[in-house]
Amino acid sequence: MRTERLVQRLLGLAAGCSVAVTLLIFGFMVILGLPLATGGTFFRMFTSAWLPHQGVYGIAPMVAGTLSIASLAVVFSVPVSLGCAALISVLGSGPLPALLHRLVRFMTGIPTVVYGFAGIFLLVPLVREWAGRGSGMCILSAALLLGVLIAPTMILFFSDSFASVPRTYLEAAEALGATPVQKLLHVVIPCSWRGLTSGVVLALGRAVGDTLIALMIAGNATAMPGSVLEPARTLTAHIALVVAADFDSLEFRTLFACGIILYLCTTVMVIFTRRIGAAWEQQRW
Repeated sequence: MRTERLVQRLLGLAAGCSVAVTLLIFGFMVILGLPLATGGTFFRMFTSAWLPHQGVYGIAPMVAGTLSIASLAVVFSVPVSLGCAALISVLGSGPLPALLHRLVRFMTGIPTVVYGFAGIFLLVPLVREWAGRGSGMCILSAALLLGVLIAPTMILFFSDSFASVPRTYLEAAEALGATPVQKLLHVVIPCSWRGLTSGVVLALGRAVGDTLIALMIAGNATAMPGSVLEPARTLTAHIALVVAADFDSLEFRTLFACGIILYLCTTVMVIFTRRIGAAWEQQRW
């Protein structure tokens, strides 16, 4: 009993420390970004451009770049991830599903900078030749490469969700003469919507928080993008690139506003995932 209580207290202490560190980081960003709110410039940042030479430090182009690259990456990655997960858990036969599963798990360990270098030398020239203009470092290139980066996360979530479908459901579908594709569409996917949604939300969170892909591939333009073939800059790349010598300047304070936005986006995604899980449990029981 004493050992169990000691373990429980240690685990509770570890959980409390994790929560405290998270709250301290958020409080640190809020305190350093507080002059923006008191000065009345916090909300103006979301509608103005980044023109430091004119004293304008808006982050609207970076917000637009983050949303466009991350959402487009998820749109590109979801069909591929869904197909790979279906091949691993439902449609595949022989050694192919196991081999594909090992390959996906191996892809999760590849450093992001490797994807970035591969994108510069392989993807960017292809996009440049296809578009017929520009350097090829644009929203489309970054979204395609980011889709490859987040695909393993979704594939693993999707395949685990497919594998958790009760075997009796599949046997009942087989007894009714359902084909493998019919089992996937009418049994497996409807029973796995919680895992599918969680995988998409977590992959979107990783896409929003990624730095290197956008830093190396997107072009890092501070202007508002007009199309997917134009360069853009994300919030994470903006934080990495902007160097302010004066820590009390408005330019420096805007970096913490970017951090607050990213923090709130991640928090909303986590809450959304937990809500989905709670709703699924209530429906299940």
